[in-house]
Amino acid sequence: MEKLFIKKKEFVPEVNFDPSKGLLEISGQSYHEYTAEFFDPLFTWVEGYLKESGLTITLNYKMTYFNTASSKSFFRIIEMLQAYEESGKGKAVVNWYYKKDDEDMLETGEDFISDSGWKNIHLIAY
Repeated sequence: MEKLFIKKKEFVPEVNFDPSKGLLEISGQSYHEYTAEFFDPLFTWVEGYLKESGLTITLNYKMTYFNTASSKSFFRIIEMLQAYEESGKGKAVVNWYYKKDDEDMLETGEDFISDSGWKNIHLIAY
């Protein structure tokens, strides 16, 4: 499977999905108006990657801001990883990075844990 890299732009987060390392990273800001066009290829990539069994996957979110549409897309990726792990096909973990003084990003991470019911989302202050 090919690596997926999208360079960070003004309204678009950096995406670095490296299948050889089992590492998916999304960082920056996400508040563009064409959310579906941006995230659909990410969903397709993750779905293709999760067809393999026995993987250990780490998803690092290091966002500083995102809009509601992006939030729904991020949550969908988390649900995909959760389903993969709960099916017994492999292991997955999400590291949710937030600035120490960013209460909104901390609360969003807590909401994702609560809404998903998944314990493999780790909140990490930096």
